[in-house]
Amino acid sequence: MELKTVVVVANLEKRRAAEYLKSITKTLEAKGIHSLVLSYRGQETVTSGLENEYAAAQAAIVLGGDGTVLFSCRLFSTRPIPILGINLGTVGFMTEVLGEEWLEALESFERGEARISERLMLDIEVHREDRTLLRESALNDCVLSGSSASRLVTLDVDLSGVFLGQYRADGLIVASPTGSTAYSLAAGGPILHPETEALILTPICPHSLSNRPLVLPPQERITVTVKQNQRIPVTLTVDGRGVFQPRPGDKITVGRHPMKALLVKSDRRSFYEIVHAKLN
Repeated sequence: MELKTVVVVANLEKRRAAEYLKSITKTLEAKGIHSLVLSYRGQETVTSGLENEYAAAQAAIVLGGDGTVLFSCRLFSTRPIPILGINLGTVGFMTEVLGEEWLEALESFERGEARISERLMLDIEVHREDRTLLRESALNDCVLSGSSASRLVTLDVDLSGVFLGQYRADGLIVASPTGSTAYSLAAGGPILHPETEALILTPICPHSLSNRPLVLPPQERITVTVKQNQRIPVTLTVDGRGVFQPRPGDKITVGRHPMKALLVKSDRRSFYEIVHAKLN
């Protein structure tokens, strides 16, 4: 693939991130490739005025860990571009390429030899009566949970307009296959290959043994209604970020995002090898 513009996203809190950022931008310049740098420490931020330039890029190089890839996938969710995730720590589920492998991985991508992993993303909306209050995208998951130590919440769940049941639990996770190895797994959900087309509904510490994780077809639209008389406020968390506090009566709908995340795969290790290493 001929590259003219590449976005380089760097989490400078990661060890050697600044060093790799300098090396990558210098190499891109030598190749005649224009680089747009988005670097940050702590909270991810988007430099104002660069959104249109991002849209012209043919690829993104992401320096950090899985959290940096999650941020980048949300950033490019309206026009997904291939993301080469470079892990500056241990191998991650989404960042398969290690720091010292970045040039080899980039040149493999340029030659058209690298495989692109297409990942289902989530489209999340919060509705109050006839208004849409929030719309978010996520690669991993969205979570509705209690916001204090006494976490029990009550939620009604509909699947494409059909009532599934009421959940009394510490919370409820809707995860993508990519997110199946994150919070959903810790809550007892299944592991799915990240390129599977499916949605996962996982209750957190349910107060009924009949509330079990469900794997659903990707076309399902999940609607969660926050019931009245909650003991505590409910918080909506998207890819690990607390983004909204819905009120009783609000409806949160979750379905397949119209776009997919595109992650450049490493030819050195497979998903199964990463699962073996991470989960022993």
